[in-house]
Amino acid sequence: MTSFATRLRTPIIVIIAGCLISAVGFGIRSSFGLFLEPMTVDRGWTRETFGLAMALQNLFWGLGLPIAGALADKLGATRVIFFGAVVYALGVWGMSIADTPMMLHMTGGVLAGVGVAFSAFTLAMASMARVVGPEKRSLALGLGTAAGSLGQVVFSPVAQGFINGYGWSSALFYLAMTTLVLIPLAMLLPGDPSRSTEQASDQTLREALLEATSHRGYVLLTIGFFVCGFHVAFITVHFPAYVKDLGLDAKVGAYSLALIGLFNIIGSLGSGMIGQRYSKKTSLAAIYFLRSVVILGLLMSPKTATVIYIFAATMGILWLSTVPLTTGIVAQVFGVRYMATLFGIVFLSHQLGSFLGVWWGGRIFDQTGSYDQMWWAGVVLGVAAAVIHVFINEKPLARLQAARA
Repeated sequence: MTSFATRLRTPIIVIIAGCLISAVGFGIRSSFGLFLEPMTVDRGWTRETFGLAMALQNLFWGLGLPIAGALADKLGATRVIFFGAVVYALGVWGMSIADTPMMLHMTGGVLAGVGVAFSAFTLAMASMARVVGPEKRSLALGLGTAAGSLGQVVFSPVAQGFINGYGWSSALFYLAMTTLVLIPLAMLLPGDPSRSTEQASDQTLREALLEATSHRGYVLLTIGFFVCGFHVAFITVHFPAYVKDLGLDAKVGAYSLALIGLFNIIGSLGSGMIGQRYSKKTSLAAIYFLRSVVILGLLMSPKTATVIYIFAATMGILWLSTVPLTTGIVAQVFGVRYMATLFGIVFLSHQLGSFLGVWWGGRIFDQTGSYDQMWWAGVVLGVAAAVIHVFINEKPLARLQAARA
């Protein structure tokens, strides 16, 4: 006899819960860049100080996610996200009262990073992938990614409103309390990590890791995702300050982040649908190349509010559209049984890129008074990532082809 809780976890409920987890968790984190300018001015810190805190957050998110993924694959995502939500809330609250760089780095950096890792939207997306068939999986992953962008659309102006109305410290406290909403949402995810529409596999985690790390396509995918992290983290944290440096109103930066999130809904859903019909690796190569084109366009254009909004909208289409395609390749090639773990390792590379993008962005600005070197680095890395993805083998492994035959 199945319990009421088990019967409640239908595919549609799991997808809705996963989308809400993605929206809340990612939305809160995407607003942190709005705190760079008021916090550094109020505390007398450099941008590198704040940038290092956000870089540590990205690093510990990346280091923690493979562990969180392995635990989710073994125990289920519910328990892992429950723990992560509490740690996430403590980290953001600690950030709100931090009065020294070390305290900021330990709370907003290390603690929040671990919390983000253990409540990550990718854990929820792995649960979503397990309750749908291969023919709908890419679309489901696109929905989860788009939901994260919807969170960015909502939380960017809300966080800016909190800052304007109550100050940055109170704004962070309110965001910290909001993270606890993840707990009841996590309870709607499948409790059994082996639940899947795929045929059961007796493969162990160790065998899955050896299989993946010896696969050239998986290695190239991991290397390429580094560039995605570099782009996204740098823009998320430093773009509001960059906009203000141009002499534009702070609201332009907040609205730009919201525009990125809004148009990423289109991009994520579009990439999910494209991934169902066309080559995922080719689509990823096109996205990275187009990012370089868009950044180059920003550098060559006059810096008006209209240009900033156009940049945000076009970059938004390319923003997290990489995620459903990247996770889709992992699931397509290796199956979904250990998807959270395998994607966690790929995502670690993403977060190493994020660490470099955030920290280096602050350091370069403090040394040169400009972000231009970072923008040019983003152009070069985007082209390199496009080339790397062309050589990925995205065909399912022989054992999966045999099981589906």
